[in-house]
Amino acid sequence: MTGSVDDSPEQRVGEWDGDHLHDRDPVTAAAVVVEETDDLGIDPAELGDDDLIRELRSLHRTRLDTLRHAADTALANHLRRTAELETEYLSRHPGREVDPARLRDGN
Repeated sequence: MTGSVDDSPEQRVGEWDGDHLHDRDPVTAAAVVVEETDDLGIDPAELGDDDLIRELRSLHRTRLDTLRHAADTALANHLRRTAELETEYLSRHPGREVDPARLRDGN
């Protein structure tokens, strides 16, 4: 990784040079190879509505722990996957119902 420590993981994502295929085992400090297909997950377009919602719930449930404690590569993967799933959800529900109680005055 070549970016500044002050950069966010989103800013550093493009700077990883294949290192994302290796995570360090904290116990042995040995590199553990991660299959690239495992990182990508199922294409959100192939998920049924119930599966898409389940995946979104899972990502949102683990969000804070990932943000606070995961390696930069894991956080970047989490950000990417969340964006993919949320984009798919919004494409399926462009006219989603907005709860008026969630709006601020003047919106």
